[in-house]
Amino acid sequence: MTGSKGQPTDGDTGSVPRERRAVVAKRVESGSAELSEITQLAAAAGYDVVGELTQTRTEDAAFMFGKGKVAELRDLVRRTDATAVVIDNDVGPYQTFNIGGELPEGVEVIDRFALILEIFGQRANTRKAQLQVELAGLRYELPRAEAKASLAKRDERPGFMGLGEYDESVERDIKRQISEIQDELESIAAKEEARREQRRDSGFDLVALAGYTNAGKSTLMRQLAAEIDVDENAERHPDLDTTAESQDMLFTTLGTTTRRAEMEKRDVLLTDTVGFIADLPHWLVESFESTLDSVYRADLVLLVVDASEPVEEMREKLVTSHDTLYERNEAPIVTVFNKVDRLAPGELADKRAALSGVAPEPVAVSAKTGAGVAELRDRVEAELPDWERERLVLPLSDDAMSLVSWIHDHGHVEEETYADDQVALDFEAKPSIVARARSKATGLAPAEST
Repeated sequence: MTGSKGQPTDGDTGSVPRERRAVVAKRVESGSAELSEITQLAAAAGYDVVGELTQTRTEDAAFMFGKGKVAELRDLVRRTDATAVVIDNDVGPYQTFNIGGELPEGVEVIDRFALILEIFGQRANTRKAQLQVELAGLRYELPRAEAKASLAKRDERPGFMGLGEYDESVERDIKRQISEIQDELESIAAKEEARREQRRDSGFDLVALAGYTNAGKSTLMRQLAAEIDVDENAERHPDLDTTAESQDMLFTTLGTTTRRAEMEKRDVLLTDTVGFIADLPHWLVESFESTLDSVYRADLVLLVVDASEPVEEMREKLVTSHDTLYERNEAPIVTVFNKVDRLAPGELADKRAALSGVAPEPVAVSAKTGAGVAELRDRVEAELPDWERERLVLPLSDDAMSLVSWIHDHGHVEEETYADDQVALDFEAKPSIVARARSKATGLAPAEST
């Protein structure tokens, strides 16, 4: 089963600059190739998708596709005046070279992972994000260096794929750069871990938003969070600005943003981060490990799923997300079915039943309308680690009133009463906060009489 499309009407190439026109292609072993995600990815990278091509067959070692299908691809590129071919497969360097040799001169061949790296590079606005993108790019390039050197020599094109001449020092240089970037990222990660512990010591619970891109995480964060951004690194999502609109596109955000969430009793910091995407290789996930630490090291994870997608697609994403999260995360995970405003009557109940094995007791919300958000707040407070109850009776003094104020800031005061030159405080807080309150209360002297 094969197919292609994309001939422009009356030769019109549209208003999109020619250098950003792309044909998307994909080969599958069986069934029908799905091009919706790669089309979204190409659009996120700034390409106008002007043609599509698919093929169902075993992989051809030389061309990925069959030789006849590559000829069809060449004709489609000519008809659409495309300048790039985006292939939704992991294309080897020899295959890339061979396909490029069959296409019109100047047409770039980009595989799935190179496209993702291009998107990441466009979104990286902080030092940490830029380092992670550079690290991922180097890990992508390392196994290709030797092959590209051989190809450049064979084809007598020193500038093949824009990478210049290769010699034996190239691989050593890539490895050196990887090591240097890893060292700098480890230093950043250590500072972030220290900041997380400071926040916990201040009484905050840490909640992370996880899920696939376009699940609505950033919109949900706006519903849950206060307007104050508390992330000292200012790795801020542009769509969290109060005047910004949420965009229906992949990778609108890349860094992390932490904001104080509005809860009834607890002080909660909510962190949003880059979304998952299907079929990411291990080397790419590893490159963004320090960003994912905000998920791995949280007290609670909200796994956001687009409930408007088909059940099988939701199931596949849930299973993959669980594999990623449970590998290193020990915190409880609450599944959030988002975008329920798009569902027909009765559809939510059917999806709950069909996915009960991978999503027990999900919370259904619409981040867009706010429906179900109050129930989600209650669930967050219920799922976070238990607080400890304590009663302290303190002598009235300036030091004691400072402690009372500190407990209000770090816990939840149920009752506060004054009698006989004493203040009695009944409160709940994290065990570490209760222990510190007891320590501070020890030895408090009564106020001196005047």
